[in-house]
Amino acid sequence: MQGQRSLLLGPARLCLRLLLLLGSRRRCPPLLRGLVQRWRYGKVCLRSLVYNSFGGSDTAVDAAFEPIYWLVDNVIRWCGVVFVVLVIVLTGSIVAIAYLCVLPLILRTYSVPRLCWHFFYSHWNLILIVFHYYQAITTPPGYPPQGRNDIATVSICKKCIYPKPARTHHCSVCNRCVLKMDHHCPWLNNCVGHYNHRYFFSFCFFMTLGCVYCSYGSWDLFREAYAAIETYHQTPPPTFSFRERVTHKSLVYLWFLCSRGETSIERHINKKERRRLQAKGRVFRNHYNYGCLDNWKLFLGVDTGRHWLTRVLLPSSHLPHGNGIIWDPPPWVTAQSASVMAV
Repeated sequence: MQGQRSLLLGPARLCLRLLLLLGSRRRCPPLLRGLVQRWRYGKVCLRSLVYNSFGGSDTAVDAAFEPIYWLVDNVIRWCGVVFVVLVIVLTGSIVAIAYLCVLPLILRTYSVPRLCWHFFYSHWNLILIVFHYYQAITTPPGYPPQGRNDIATVSICKKCIYPKPARTHHCSVCNRCVLKMDHHCPWLNNCVGHYNHRYFFSFCFFMTLGCVYCSYGSWDLFREAYAAIETYHQTPPPTFSFRERVTHKSLVYLWFLCSRGETSIERHINKKERRRLQAKGRVFRNHYNYGCLDNWKLFLGVDTGRHWLTRVLLPSSHLPHGNGIIWDPPPWVTAQSASVMAV
């Protein structure tokens, strides 16, 4: 059977090649030349249906894990409200325990100066936590304008099919592009982007300070209560190391990214680009890295010295520098680097 097919296809292929060869000559009949041109045009159309310039191993892996991505995105989308309620309930329970259980005890045991310090610091920390969490939830992260052709773009989003400015990425949970996207946070039920990135970081920072304060301030009370419990198998109280007192892995990661002028997405992009250029003997430099101090001033919106008090240590709803589309450095930036841009 296969021998018969080869006998039939062999002459057909030979005739097709002869027709193409004759069609490429100048003294070819117009009818034959038209057939050859239509055949070649059909081949181009057929190849264009399956052609993909972005094809590769990454595309194959993304296509294979697409059902898992879809499941995770929908779970995060529908469970976002539940996570927000959990944050409110857990934080509210800690505040209620502090007022109902800890406060009556310290009123009888602490001195007046120590009591005043705890009163002012705890309420200052609580106000900043509540303010920044509310702002991070309710503030839109920023989206690129649609229907405009006068904005600076670096690529086209494969999901939205819209021009994508620098540092803009597509969020599969929100199903839209986000300016200076860092990640989609389920605890906020919102994306962390250009306009609420500072609120998210400040919430994590002051929440960590609050946890350290509660752990350190109530440690003596915990040891006394633990020692008063009589059990048959008494176990020693857990140790309270210096590392657990002042560090937190996620906060250190955020601190590291802000010091380098990167988002979590840009860190992975710049890491790959740094390896690629290193293999060619070149050095990668982040276009948005103005130095550690200037990066923090730009991120926190600190223009003058008093802004460290009014915009960092006190609640402030000031807008970040820039519009999230054009990334021109502010005039007070002291160091500029002309280099490869992370997109």
